[in-house]
Amino acid sequence: MAASKFITDADKAVLVKEIEAAELRTSGEIRVHIESNCSSDPVERAVSVFNTLKMYRTKDRNAVLIYIAYHSRKLAIIGDSGINTVVPEGFWDDVKEVLVKHFAAGQVVEGLKQAISMAGTKLKEYFPYQTNDTNEQSNEISIGE
Repeated sequence: MAASKFITDADKAVLVKEIEAAELRTSGEIRVHIESNCSSDPVERAVSVFNTLKMYRTKDRNAVLIYIAYHSRKLAIIGDSGINTVVPEGFWDDVKEVLVKHFAAGQVVEGLKQAISMAGTKLKEYFPYQTNDTNEQSNEISIGE
């Protein structure tokens, strides 16, 4: 299945709006990357994508990546070092559960919308929105192979 069948351009536009809204609650940066296959551990692949997208280039090292490999049915949510040093272990588990539940029900866009919103809310506690905040990462949904 091509990425365009998993998520349409209209779906991407909805998700970008959700990212923009979530980032109004936090100084953190949220990105979504979608690809068809992941032949390795999804966390390792997400780290590779995170680095390829240069997501470590934020002032507070507070970017989070929601990684989806739809054909392989794998996902990961990873945060940069600024996040990982202050949040408890299992910080993203409830967000992953929401994604899994919605994906199992065929509700891809709704699951991603809720995950993005939850990420913004969760990050707000540690990285509240600053009045001088600048958008340090693209809000566009990145698509891999």
